[in-house]
This record gives sequence, structure tokens and C-alpha cells, in this order.
Amino acid sequence: MTQQSDENYLTTAEVARRLKVKPETIYAYVSRGLLTSVRARGRRGSLFAIADVERLASRSVEHSGVVEQIESALTLLEDDELYYRGHSVRDLAINSSVESVAHLLWTGELTAQQPFPAPRESVQLARAAMNVLPGSARLTDKLRVAVAALGAADPMRFDLAPRSVTSVAEKLIGTLIAALPGPSVTTRATLGARLWPKLSPHPPRPEVLEAAMILMADHGLAVSTVAARVAASARANLYAVVSAGLGALDGQYHGAAPTLAYEFLERAQQDPLAALSDRLRSGEPVPGFGHRIYQERDPRAEVLGELLGDHPITETVSVLAARLPSFPNSDLAVAAMMHAFDFRPDAGDALFALSRIIGWTAHALEEYAAPPLRYRAQGIYTGPPS
Repeated sequence: MTQQSDENYLTTAEVARRLKVKPETIYAYVSRGLLTSVRARGRRGSLFAIADVERLASRSVEHSGVVEQIESALTLLEDDELYYRGHSVRDLAINSSVESVAHLLWTGELTAQQPFPAPRESVQLARAAMNVLPGSARLTDKLRVAVAALGAADPMRFDLAPRSVTSVAEKLIGTLIAALPGPSVTTRATLGARLWPKLSPHPPRPEVLEAAMILMADHGLAVSTVAARVAASARANLYAVVSAGLGALDGQYHGAAPTLAYEFLERAQQDPLAALSDRLRSGEPVPGFGHRIYQERDPRAEVLGELLGDHPITETVSVLAARLPSFPNSDLAVAAMMHAFDFRPDAGDALFALSRIIGWTAHALEEYAAPPLRYRAQGIYTGPPS
């Protein structure tokens, strides 16, 4: 048994100072196999080999495994504006393609890009997986099973090199759009042009759909993005990362928000004040209004609202906004777009999911470049005593 004075060992307190973490964090490292402890002879406590501590320190581990702040170079939310790598999302939504903005988030370069591919065999596999589901399945249900099937069929999915990851993301997004039920458009068309006939019977307005995809591609550390980053931190492949994001997105407080706003706006078109009155009487928040981060306006909602022009649905939104102290958010703007062009009722969730795959890929690339297994919640035991 090692003596406490052994110059090759450090006490828990000494290790904590060396790694700049709390003492209890040291035992989290032990449970994760990052450090090995030995019992100190003649006194309580543990000792740790200096060589192991220095090896851990050399990996720049300065966190407890309980990550409360995550550094990211992707998205900035500041003064009620949204930026991707320093570029205003308002400008990107109007002047850039979805493919170009995706590569901006993935690589930091805003350049013209070719349409995302949709290989025939991949589309066939995705459709086959989607067709297994019952007729009541939503579009997001179809996306989830298709992502799992495509991942299982890709023998190179564990190649996490940046270019390999972005190539997978391009094919995944292109394939998912092509595989959705509805008329297909040539893969030489833009993503917006290919997705439009899947969602709406109206004459195509791909610029509106592409703007929406750009506006929703990323929004910082939303819950689904954190889920995706945790999976990437464990070095899950991109399909698994996207599956993690889709799982979190399926919650009623996240990905379902556009559908809730759509249903509320459907009632409000008939009688805005009655719909608003009933909602207020219920004590529930009014769907599509206000935001946890934005204080006075949601720039995404403003851009989409401008693209809808003088469509009658915008008057309904204005009547509602005039009666509320808060402002329309992107969920209401997407719902308004859905009503303006008769999108299928589950289109909002699917649009959100397809758009956010772009952001999840960008966050996964950041995680792949960071030390693995960075996330471990510090549990506080509340059960019966031992």
C-alpha cells in the first residue's frame, strides 16, 4: 500500500488544484476510468499517481464532466438578432442558398455549392423504411426510421473525418427529402424546390421554403442540439447524432411547437379574438408568441412575415399581436406560411427537423474536434440511505 508521503502520488486536494476542478470531480474521473485511486495507508482518503494526473492534465480536461457552458463558434444570439459564424441570418435567408449556408455552418466558408445528392439506392431504402409505418405516422416519424435505416446500411458511418461527415450530411438531407411521400423533383433542383411538392399543392415558392430552412438551421444550444452534441461527444456517427436530435425534437415543448401554433392559427383565422380569449381563459401560453431569449422581436419571424407579403394570414397575425404584450416568434411564422400555402398539417415539424439536421451536423463537427465524453451530469442521490 502506498505511503502518503510517496513523492510519486498526490492527494485528492492536490489533484483538484492541479486539474482546476472540485474535489468531488476527481471521483467522477475515477468512475469514468480517467484516474485510478489507491488507498492512503494510515489515514482516510485516496492517492493518485502523478503520472496519471499529468496525463489527464495534458488533455486539457478543465471540467468536471458536468458541462454548464459549451463554447461554440457557430451561432450568436445578440440584441434580438441571429448570426451564423458572424453572418446575419436575415441576409443569409434572402441572399444565400440552403446548401451554401449549410457549408458555412460546417466549414466556416460561405461559397456556392452544388445541390445535395440523393442516390437512388438510398432513396429506395429510405422509402421502404418509411412505408413500414402505419398511415397515421407523421412525417417526422418517417424521418426517424429512415435515418436509422440509412445509418445501418452505411458501412463507412464510423468515419468521422470532417469531409466524410459533411458528405454524409449532404446525402442524408437530400435523400430524406426525396424519400418523403409526394411528387419528386429532379435532384438538380434546390432543396427548397425539391421539398415544396412534398408539403404543398400550391405553385412552388421555393425561396420561401429555403428561407425558412436557413432561419431554422441552428439556434444555439437548444435541447435537441445538446442531445446531438452529447451523442457526438461519445463519438456516435452522424446518423446516430441526428437520431438523438430527432428524439429530443419530438418533445411537445420543442419540435411540436410549429404544429401547436398551426392549430391555434387555424382557429384564429375564423375569429382571432375568440381564439385568443379561449386560450387566455385556459391559462396556457398562447402558441407562437414570445421567446426565452429574444426580448422584443424574433428576427426569423420578421423575415418570414416579410416573405408572405400581404397574404390574408398576415392580417390575422397582426390582430393577435396587437392584443398581446409579446411578439410573434418563428413557430407562428412557420404556421402562417403553412396556412398561406396549404401545407399538410405535419409539415412544420418535418421542416424544423430537416432544417435542424444542418445545425446538428455543425455541432457534431465541433464535438468531434473536442475531447471525447465531455458530458457527465453530476447526480445527487436522494434515495434511501445505504
